[in-house]
Amino acid sequence: MYTFCVSWKPQWSQQSAPATTRLGLHHEVAGRVGSLIGQGNLLPGSVLPNEATLGLEFGVSRTAIREAIKVLASKGLVEVRRKTGTRVRPHSEWNMLDPEVLGWLFSGSGIPPSLADLMEVRKVVEPAAAQMAATRAMPKDLLQIRAALQDMELASDDLASAVESDLRFHLAILEATHNVFMRPFGALIQAALRASFRLTSSNPELYVKSLTLHHTVVEAIETHNPYAAESAMSTVLAQTSRDIATQTLAVLGNSNHTKPISTQE
Repeated sequence: MYTFCVSWKPQWSQQSAPATTRLGLHHEVAGRVGSLIGQGNLLPGSVLPNEATLGLEFGVSRTAIREAIKVLASKGLVEVRRKTGTRVRPHSEWNMLDPEVLGWLFSGSGIPPSLADLMEVRKVVEPAAAQMAATRAMPKDLLQIRAALQDMELASDDLASAVESDLRFHLAILEATHNVFMRPFGALIQAALRASFRLTSSNPELYVKSLTLHHTVVEAIETHNPYAAESAMSTVLAQTSRDIATQTLAVLGNSNHTKPISTQE
């Protein structure tokens, strides 16, 4: 099997079943390679096998491989050079706002090093979004936000589905800003929620505490109090950071393998 980095040999066949036409052959191949890159199995500077080798590994045509590489290149993950082949690009050149790139980056079961960076972005965007929602939300927006909160309450005994209601809650607030540039941040929030949920879902007490804080956000938005809404959302995210930090220490056994997450409000 082709060796990417001197000693590491990717087990392509273990990533998933042979590629099918469900999402398109090239899209599935792009997803598998993208996940390997996003999770650090293929480091920046690594050279991918040639089209023929990859085609044999995935059981697809060279055309499908070529199209998959184009997808990865369009998202900044790889670059294709005629003489040196396809090489993984540095993290700084990845399109971090692309939903698929975020999905690949946070698709593993471990603790993503970029989670701290993602939480920092949430602390910038979401309090401002809550403030705008408090002044711009239409009646239908308020109904969506309140409905998501109610679903979060109903899912308190089923934490596996609670994350979906939580995601709807935060996305509804972005929509309530009626700012077209807020919507793309939904992908960031989704990636952060799913990653942090893997850490905190085993602790129901954290979820109950979070519900109370979410209530405060809704009340501020419904009463059209922008400053209270901003403050309440900042409190939600500060508590989330503390919960993640606590659970991360528990998982790592008090070792320091990830970038610290700020707990400042």
